[in-house]
Amino acid sequence: MIEAPSERPACVLVAVQVAGVSDVEHAADIGELRRLVETLGLDVVGTVSQRRSRLRAGTVLGVGKLEELALWTGGSGQVQPYIPRNNKYRDRLEKEAEAEEDDADVDEASGIDSDDDPDDVASEIAPTRHATVVVVDHELSPRMQRNLEKATGAEVLDRSQVIVEIFHRHAKSREARLQVEIARLTYVAPRLREAGAGADRQRGGIGGKGAGESSVELDKRRIRDRISELKRELEQIQGEQITRRAARKDQRRVALVGYTNAGKSSLMRALTGSEVYVADKLFATLDTTVRALKPETDPRVLVSDTVGFIKKLPHQLVASFRSTLDEALEASLLLFLADASDPTFRDQLAVTRHVLGEIGANEASSRVILNKRDRLTPEEIAALELEFPGCMIVSAKNPDDVARVREEIIVFFDGPLVEVDLFVPYARHALVQRVYESTTVLGETHDDVGTHLKIRAPASTVDRLRARLEG
Repeated sequence: MIEAPSERPACVLVAVQVAGVSDVEHAADIGELRRLVETLGLDVVGTVSQRRSRLRAGTVLGVGKLEELALWTGGSGQVQPYIPRNNKYRDRLEKEAEAEEDDADVDEASGIDSDDDPDDVASEIAPTRHATVVVVDHELSPRMQRNLEKATGAEVLDRSQVIVEIFHRHAKSREARLQVEIARLTYVAPRLREAGAGADRQRGGIGGKGAGESSVELDKRRIRDRISELKRELEQIQGEQITRRAARKDQRRVALVGYTNAGKSSLMRALTGSEVYVADKLFATLDTTVRALKPETDPRVLVSDTVGFIKKLPHQLVASFRSTLDEALEASLLLFLADASDPTFRDQLAVTRHVLGEIGANEASSRVILNKRDRLTPEEIAALELEFPGCMIVSAKNPDDVARVREEIIVFFDGPLVEVDLFVPYARHALVQRVYESTTVLGETHDDVGTHLKIRAPASTVDRLRARLEG
């Protein structure tokens, strides 16, 4: 008997529209968070949204919205007050409480609803299914995470944790796995919780005297040691990659860069004929793939498919994947790919340029390619051509569009294309295959002495072919 597949865990999304964020941007952030959690394998059953001047200290949401969130999870909606023994920490909590009161005053004066506004909630008040996971579209401090878990009785994840977990599941190569593990440990270390108020201390000091380290302190030290070990192993792998890149140093290189799920891997497969992994999900590709442009040119052009970008990328991953982006740093030509059917693709292009600027890869020559033309109307295409002069609007699924991109790459390295007639005598007929591989053949005719080909190719390629025919 075949068992039915288990139901995916239910989750509710939480987002705060802070000052300076428009309604369109806020809606786009929630939509992107929904795709992230769906990629992670969670089922979104509701969304709780609120407008505030800034996140509420300790709980992200205001009191009313926190209780409403608890309706989705079956929690109490209350956070038990915690009186710390540490005077400095207690003073900090008091200052945060004062700041929260100031926020309420500012919100009231500006007309922003800090707590209860039914219009801010994009969900039903009576859920038919309780969520076991709460996902917040902001980076949470350890205290925020603990307070939300107490109030909701559910597991609480922030945006960074979701992205790190997706990276962990999709990493394939040894290098990517090491980088993700470093990012995960870096994220986990400050969030370790003290068990038993630090009573479980190991004996330490000379002769076993003294308080020694608590279990949390020991765990943090083990994490630091493990991160150091992983970094040493990663340096060894990256050293081998540097050697391989050095061997390709004089070759002509192109890097596909852009937002996650923009279609980079699809275009990579079409340009190179390689069986790279393609899926309609976020971060389907985490490992850099390098393949030769097909049909091959002389000399050949190498195309790199890089990891996708995303807004609010956890800084742990930016640091860990710096070596992955080195392919973009060393490329002669960057192809900025964007999903033109996404209304926020302009912001996505800006995110891509910003991240590449951080690693110094924004000085290379570049071209903008707006993908997924098949999802656009003729009016939208015309408007984009006016807004982005010189860009290429293509569909990675259309062979003619892929051929246009290939020609653009060749023109960048070899100059403008020319159309010429080439005669290949039957005695040298083996070169016809070479002509087809290195040029675009527009026509072919035959007579008693040989084959006449009408071709389009860079002048340097035509000169090389003629030299071989005369040799």
